[in-house]
Amino acid sequence: MNGSRPWWESAVIYQIYPRSFQDSDDDGIGDLNGITERLPYLVDLGVDAIWISPIFRSPMKDFGYDIADYIDIDPIFGTISDFDRLVAAAHARGIKVILDFVPNHSSDQHAWFVESRGSRNNPKRDWYIWRDPAPGGGPPNNWLSEFGGSAWEFDPTTAQYYYHAFLNSQPDLNWRNPQVVEAMREVLRFWLGKGVDGFRADVIWHLIKDAQFRDNPLNPDYHAGRPPNEALVPLYTTDLPEVHDVIATLRRTIDEFPNRLLIGEIYLPVERLVAYYGRDLGGVHLPFNFALLNVRWDARCIQSLIAEYEGSLPEGGWPNWVLGNHDRPRIAGRVGARQATVAAMLLLTLRGTPTIYYGDELGMPQVDISRERVRDPFERNVPGIGVGRDGCRTPMQWEAGENAGFTAAEPWLPLANDWRSNNVAELRGDARSILNLYRRLLRLRKETPALSVGAYRPYAVDEDLLAYYRELNDERLLIVLNLTDRPQALKLEEGAHAKILVSTRAERDGERVPGIVTIVGDEGLVIDLASR
Repeated sequence: MNGSRPWWESAVIYQIYPRSFQDSDDDGIGDLNGITERLPYLVDLGVDAIWISPIFRSPMKDFGYDIADYIDIDPIFGTISDFDRLVAAAHARGIKVILDFVPNHSSDQHAWFVESRGSRNNPKRDWYIWRDPAPGGGPPNNWLSEFGGSAWEFDPTTAQYYYHAFLNSQPDLNWRNPQVVEAMREVLRFWLGKGVDGFRADVIWHLIKDAQFRDNPLNPDYHAGRPPNEALVPLYTTDLPEVHDVIATLRRTIDEFPNRLLIGEIYLPVERLVAYYGRDLGGVHLPFNFALLNVRWDARCIQSLIAEYEGSLPEGGWPNWVLGNHDRPRIAGRVGARQATVAAMLLLTLRGTPTIYYGDELGMPQVDISRERVRDPFERNVPGIGVGRDGCRTPMQWEAGENAGFTAAEPWLPLANDWRSNNVAELRGDARSILNLYRRLLRLRKETPALSVGAYRPYAVDEDLLAYYRELNDERLLIVLNLTDRPQALKLEEGAHAKILVSTRAERDGERVPGIVTIVGDEGLVIDLASR
């Protein structure tokens, strides 16, 4: 806790895609012992918590999001003992550990599903979603898989279809069944009992499906080149009102353990996203806010987005921001390497809990994966329209040595072309690097309550320049972000005694500024207005 505040309000979360962070046993795939080995780096960077994408036993059809055993570690990543050592080592360094929780679906190799598909009268039959064929044959309705094709898979053993929102090897659990709810609560309790500090719940808005199994309506805005599942509006398969009761039950489970965090993955417009804070804030603590993943990189658009989000939050709801994750193209690939530094300052100076995606602190690029190296099942199922996620999951770039210091074997995905120059070892020694910018901003957040938990207030905006205050008590900071490559000027408030605390150009740190501040192209500034 920070005074009376929960720890996550002032924390910075760092997402680790474990297959790609550090390989300790030279099989080309990252693992738990590799994460433990790199904890000193995370301490030096200045993050407060690590969120680890799925590490549970899995056939790896969707690289861990198809779980065959919710309370065991996959041998690719190590053992339960390795996990216990990681948690102990992280806690000893003041770092919290957040796990991925995948409640919507299991692997078809999970013992629950093996039993469920055994016969129509199996005790676990209703743990999954089974339906008879349509009257004329074929799938029960028109529901589509997120990964392409029908969301219904015919099982000849029992002559029924089961529902899968993703791969046909990822059958959806039936969250209308109280036995499923209790079994998954026990999964949470198992890991919480091991000292886990929280969970990020995968696709949590998918958990409840329409009890009448009505067809989803056609999407009038669908056009060629978009993922095929978008041809329908998921009216009856996502974001149903009953999902909030399920989430409230999960939250009560989390609350059985002190100071634990529940994050929800929810891709919805802001006005629907904020409902996931729950009645009386009894839902997820942080419904992930992905708005920056898709916003047009324009100052007016970003300010409008911030205003809409801040204005939609329920009373007492704490905001959060995300610039990148394992499903979306890298920020440097979206806005360019120079603007990636401005994006970093935006992420780490907005009000709320930021999540950094591993490697973004290096400006790692989005990697173009050749067809023969594609591993992502989404891209394999729906090729040619740019849905592949491999390009943002490539190995962490640690040094200029063999395979960037990630592994001594062939990496499971190819490295980015720039790894020999763009890596931790090289950037750590360059005071002007994006890595050192992240370090300076993270240090400033820890030293400056106005930045970590203070209020947000807009100052000025046009198409090119975004400026806003962060304030708490006597601390007053002005953040100014130039979203162009052209110099800009901004008049400061009358009588301000201003000093630059952090610039994306390190040589300006500590500079005192007059009544008008000049911001060079692709620059961001954190300015102390209370300076004397």
